[in-house]
Amino acid sequence: MKLLIISHTDHYTDANGNIVGWGPTVREIDALTALFDEIVHIACLYKGSPPASAVKYNSGKVRFVGISPFGGDDLENKLKIVTSAPHNLRLIKEELRNADVFQFRAPTSIGLYIIPYLSWFSRKKGWYKYAGNWMAKRPALSYRMQRWMLLNMQSRKITINGRWPDQPAQCLSFENPCLYEEDRVDGKLCVASKNFDGPLNLCFAGRLDKEKGVYDILKAVEDYPHKERIGRLDIVGDGPELQHLKNAVHDIGIDVHLHGALSREDLFTIYKGSHLLLLPSESEGFPKVVAEAANFGCIPVVSNVSSIGQYVNETNGFLWQRDEISFADYLAQLDLSNPSQLKQMAVYAHEMAATFTYDHYISRIRELILQ
Repeated sequence: MKLLIISHTDHYTDANGNIVGWGPTVREIDALTALFDEIVHIACLYKGSPPASAVKYNSGKVRFVGISPFGGDDLENKLKIVTSAPHNLRLIKEELRNADVFQFRAPTSIGLYIIPYLSWFSRKKGWYKYAGNWMAKRPALSYRMQRWMLLNMQSRKITINGRWPDQPAQCLSFENPCLYEEDRVDGKLCVASKNFDGPLNLCFAGRLDKEKGVYDILKAVEDYPHKERIGRLDIVGDGPELQHLKNAVHDIGIDVHLHGALSREDLFTIYKGSHLLLLPSESEGFPKVVAEAANFGCIPVVSNVSSIGQYVNETNGFLWQRDEISFADYLAQLDLSNPSQLKQMAVYAHEMAATFTYDHYISRIRELILQ
């Protein structure tokens, strides 16, 4: 079988002429080759040097088809959403003709015309992956429209984050895969040897913007009343706030390391040496970094948004209720002085990550979508 994937995932050409893309998506697509003889991925191709988080496809079964980037803050790039539509639809029509199955990854601005096209003009088997917060209370207008289209304009399956009351039958709850079986083994060994007796190392991994809560973290650490309990703070990621953060981290009273974007291997090294993952974000689907960190016994301290609270609870992490207390006050009131309790939470966090493996994901795609 041949699969066509349509997404807005960033891709680049590296110094060796290889097409590389955002690591989590590339690894997920490589894993899908267990089910398909060939995968064609239509997605954005950017100019410039790729970030450290970008990797190449390793399966030998993926063919990349680049389209011009679209969207952004300036008017010219916003207009590209519309002006690039005829070209993008021609590409999709051509590739879809030779495909057996398609997957469209939403939400993204081009979904406003691609979802109707696939709904009205294609009879091919397919499914939609909705990677955002399916139950967001105040989503952007574009996201609201795409969610409505998916539910009312077509009947194919939609994979979503979390399990919700009155969930439509076509919506399937799926975990975002991010772990190989060898990662699970490595994580178990890491948890067994991790020590919570001394100062605790903290980390953050994600896009560096205000919505991800990175400034909430700095404020919380600066105000933390027991700084002797904190060893260091590692901040991993890239984004619009990186330059400003370089100035903001100097005076908060602990050792802070700004790493920028890292490879998967280097990020996992951060998790292995950290005790708590801080992620006080405003909105999420389900961030893969929570499962990745938990796999290595890095206890999540996260916002109770979207489906996060369906996986993180008082046994395996800490859930911050955004509407009730500031993140600084929440972190200050946590009892982080009991090493044996934290060790047990790390064990349970590792167990929670078990369903986020590629093998589990592939099995469910085979059983629930391709049958």
